[in-house]
Amino acid sequence: MGYQSLEACVADLERNGHLIRIREEVDPYLEMAAIHLRVFGHEGPALYFENIKGCRFPAVSNLFGTLDRSKFIFRDTLEKIKILVDLKTDPVKAIKNPFKYMNVALTAFSALPLKGSRNAPVNYGRTGISDLPQIVNWPMDGGPFVTMPQVYTEDPDKPGIMNANLGMYRIQLAGNDYIQDKEIGLHYQLHRGIGVHQTKANAKGQPLKVSIFVGGPPSHPLSAVMPLPEGLSEMTFAGALGNRRFRYFYDDEGFCISSDADFVITGTVYPHENKPEGPFGDHLGYYSLVHPFPLMKVHRVYHKKNPIWSFTVVGRPPQEDTSFGALIHQITGSALPKEIPGLHEVNAVDAAGVHPLLFAIGSERYTPYLRERKPQEILTIANHILGKNQLSLAKYLFISAREDDPSLHTHDIEKFLIHMLERIDFRYDLHFHTNTTIDTLDYSGGSLNSGSKVVFAAAGEKKRDLWKELPPSFSIPSLFAGCKLALPGVLAVECLPFTNESETEKQVAVLEAYLKDQDLNGLALIVFCDDAPFTAASVNNMVWVTFTRSNPSHDIYGINSFIEYKHWGCDGPLIIDARKKPHHAPELIKDPAAERQVDRLGEKGGSLYGII
Repeated sequence: MGYQSLEACVADLERNGHLIRIREEVDPYLEMAAIHLRVFGHEGPALYFENIKGCRFPAVSNLFGTLDRSKFIFRDTLEKIKILVDLKTDPVKAIKNPFKYMNVALTAFSALPLKGSRNAPVNYGRTGISDLPQIVNWPMDGGPFVTMPQVYTEDPDKPGIMNANLGMYRIQLAGNDYIQDKEIGLHYQLHRGIGVHQTKANAKGQPLKVSIFVGGPPSHPLSAVMPLPEGLSEMTFAGALGNRRFRYFYDDEGFCISSDADFVITGTVYPHENKPEGPFGDHLGYYSLVHPFPLMKVHRVYHKKNPIWSFTVVGRPPQEDTSFGALIHQITGSALPKEIPGLHEVNAVDAAGVHPLLFAIGSERYTPYLRERKPQEILTIANHILGKNQLSLAKYLFISAREDDPSLHTHDIEKFLIHMLERIDFRYDLHFHTNTTIDTLDYSGGSLNSGSKVVFAAAGEKKRDLWKELPPSFSIPSLFAGCKLALPGVLAVECLPFTNESETEKQVAVLEAYLKDQDLNGLALIVFCDDAPFTAASVNNMVWVTFTRSNPSHDIYGINSFIEYKHWGCDGPLIIDARKKPHHAPELIKDPAAERQVDRLGEKGGSLYGII
C-alpha cells in the first residue's frame, strides 16, 4: 500500500501497534526530545504528541526508529525499489530480461511527479513561524529547529522539478539574530545539491527560491536523505517508494509546493546574506557551533487541514537517523560497488558519527604473479572513494583486500579493525591528505570544513598476533594515569588533559623511551584519551572517542616514527591522541530536569507507562 498522507501513515502504525499517543501536555523545550530519546533507546514505538505546550498543532517522531518499522511502512514497495536502484546502475539487466523487470519499469514510469492545481490540500490554511512547534532538543541549542525538513530548490539554469534538489538540511526557526516570523536559518554541509543551486543563483545576482516541506507521506523525507544515483530525481524516487506520484503545484509567487506536505515554508535566500546559525546538538554526539549560514527570508507558511508536524532528535549514535541509514543501506547497498571498479563493500561507521570513520573492502589483483602482496589496487579504490560524493568527507578510511578473508564484512566493527591491525605495515601503509575538507560537523580540524584525512590500507598475510590481554611484564610511565585494553591490540591510555602539540610530543617521547626495551609486537594502536575505562568499555565507545576527537595530520604519532621522501611512517605501535582539545565542540549532555519529567511520565498511569 502507499500512504496518501502522514496522517494515513500514523493511523496505520497505530492500528498495528507501532505508535502510541501521548495525551499529557508536553513542553517542546527539551521535554519532547527527552521522551523521544528515552523511547528510541528502548526500541519503542513511534510517538504522537497530541498536546504540545503553546502550540495548536500535534507532532510525530520516531517514525523510522527501528528498521522493522521502516520495513513495515514500505512493505509493499521496498523490494521493487531495490531492483529499481540496481537497474539504474546496471540497465543492461532490463535489456536482457525485459519481462522480468517490466513491473519495476512500470513503477518507475508511474512515479513521475504530477503537477496539479493551486487548490491542493496544503493550501488549506496559513500560519506563522512562531505558531509552529518550537522544539528545542538540547540545552545549548541556539533555538528551535526543524529536524525533519525536505528542502526543495530548483536549478537556476534548468528550472523545473526534474532538475530540482530535495535535501534534508536543518532549519533554525528562531533565536540568535533572526527577526521573528520573518527570517530563519538554512544550514547545509559540503557536497549538497543546494550548494550548486545557490552558487548559480549568486552568479546571476538573483535570490534563490526555497520551499521547505514538513510531513507528507513517509517516502518524502526518506527520499530527501537518499544518496541516489546520478540522474534519478528525489521526487521520482519518492513517488516510486510511496507508490504515489509526487504531487506539486506552484503558488502565485512562483514557489513549488508539495501538495501532500503537512506544512510548507516558502522563502528566498539572497546572495551572500548570512546570519549566525546554531549551536545545534548534532549526530556526531557534539554541538555544531555558531557559524554564518544562509539567511532565508520567509514569504509564507502553508498547512493542510489537520496537519501533523514531523520531527526527530539526533545525538551520539545510534539514534533515529541510524535506522534511516540502515534502511538506505538495504536499498542502495549494492549500487556503490558497481560504480567503483574493484570495490566490494563500504560502511560509514555510524558508531563513530558516520563521516569520521569509513571501512571498505576491495580487490587486490594488480600483481597476482608475486607471492608477497601489498596494497596497490586498494589504494586506487581508496582514491576513488575519497572522490565520490559524500564519501569524500571520510576522515579515516580503512580499506582491506577481499582476498585475505572473503568472509570479512565492514559492519562487524571489531572483527574488521582486528583484521586491519593484524596486517597493516605502519612504515608504508598510512597515506595522509592534509589541509583538505572534512565534514562540516567535525571540529577536530580546528576550523569549519577544514582538516585532514588518512587512508589505512592493508593487504597480505598477518604481521602480528594482537594482545588479547596485557602481558604481566607490560607497564607504562607514571606520567600516565592508567591504561586498559579496549580491543585486541588496542590500548586506551589515560593522559593528562591536552594542552598543545608540543606537550603531546614530549609525552610521546617519554612513552617511547619507556617502552623501547619491551616486546610490543602484539600492540598495534595506543589511544591517548581522557577516560580509559570509558574508552575501553565497548567497541562503540572506542571508535567514537578515537575517531571523532582526532585530526590525522595533527594527532597521529608512532613509536620510532620517521619521514622518508615526504612519506610518514613508524615502526609501531601507532598512537592517536584522542583527548578533548580546546577547539573541539562540547559533547551533548542531557538536561536533568527534563529527564526527571520523563521519569514522571513513565510512572504508572501515564501514556508512557510500560514503554520506558
